[in-house]
Amino acid sequence: MQNAHGSWIWYELLARDKDAALDFYTQIVGWTTRSYDHEPGGYTILSAGEDGVGGVMTNPMPTGSMWLGYIGVEDVDATVARIETLGGKVHMPPTTMEGVGRIAMVADPQGVLFYVMRGASPEPSRAYGRMEMGKGSWNELQTSDDAAALDFYGKVFGWEKAGAMPMPWGEYSFLRGKDAGEEMDAVWGAMMPREKAEHPVGWTFYFRVPDIEAAHAKVKALGGTPFSDPMEVPGGERVFHATDPQGAVFGLVAAK
Repeated sequence: MQNAHGSWIWYELLARDKDAALDFYTQIVGWTTRSYDHEPGGYTILSAGEDGVGGVMTNPMPTGSMWLGYIGVEDVDATVARIETLGGKVHMPPTTMEGVGRIAMVADPQGVLFYVMRGASPEPSRAYGRMEMGKGSWNELQTSDDAAALDFYGKVFGWEKAGAMPMPWGEYSFLRGKDAGEEMDAVWGAMMPREKAEHPVGWTFYFRVPDIEAAHAKVKALGGTPFSDPMEVPGGERVFHATDPQGAVFGLVAAK
């Protein structure tokens, strides 16, 4: 996973009930799984075709279920130091995992959790693929301070604003990674201010499915809670986001 600095390279679900989460998401997204139960709490890799997209593990923290993203960096220790200098927090210090790579869990100055990682494998991650079925297709941040967040992520990862769309409560700012290689040079996500102060901040990750209406119905049938009906977004795609039965927020996207 030695992608360019600032690339999205992995998506991880910390679940209260790992087996129930796997049953839900394999039916919704169509991922295949490979388990490593010798790991603490068990770890299961989610794949779209031959490519790993993410993993599921039992949440070791006293919090609800949540999705977290991994951002690839050139130097984990230097990046963590930079994050701290800019007002972020370290929740897990840089740690080397044999055969996996060096990782750290951090939070931005607004309290949003994410991982930074330098993978051990020379092969690039293919977890993000804008138009590829079952992969991360869109990465969206809701934050309490979008101007400060844009400044922070720009300084740490080289991300920049690539246009914006007005909303009643602020701008929906599109993001690109100017130094993160061809895949991330195009727009791959966005950030926006949260609509209400009581709304949580965090990244929401949208995964691509073949049929948005069928996925919406299945999410409800399996105990998830969509926030809305599928809606059309610029570019002609249709999306919705939801909570899974354990409360983790995720999104789905499909062609119109």
